[in-house]
Amino acid sequence: MINIFEVNETNQMIEQENLDVRTITLGISLLDCIDTDLERLRERVYQKIVDTAKNLVPVGQEIEMEYGIPVVNKRISVTPISLIGGSACKSPEDFASLAKVLDDAAKTVKVNFIGGYSALVSKGMTQAEEYLIRSIPQALAKTDRVCSSVNVGSTKTGNG
Repeated sequence: MINIFEVNETNQMIEQENLDVRTITLGISLLDCIDTDLERLRERVYQKIVDTAKNLVPVGQEIEMEYGIPVVNKRISVTPISLIGGSACKSPEDFASLAKVLDDAAKTVKVNFIGGYSALVSKGMTQAEEYLIRSIPQALAKTDRVCSSVNVGSTKTGNG
């Protein structure tokens, strides 16, 4: 049972020490969205994100109200897009169009960020991963909420 001392201590941390929850993240697998047709892929990705994440922001707001602690960012993380787009994307521009889909979905569900516009190349690079990497400047210039990364090595694969 929480006592009055703990409540006051928490209030003091929030008011004087800026206690907050920095980010809540919903992970979404997009593996079932893979398609060889780019238009179908874009539609599936958008719909999967919107359907899965539609309650993320309202739930984050409920947590804020219930516990009285601000949740600064609500975020989505998806399966690396180089894996999802590999069959349908034949150019950096195709990949950039997927970034726009991610951004549109993030705006629809009102999250602050969407991560996963990524390539995993620690064990080598496929053509799709090269296209995604080449598309990053264009993708980030045309989106507001998309986060991108490239994993080039790790201790697990012996590169770190």
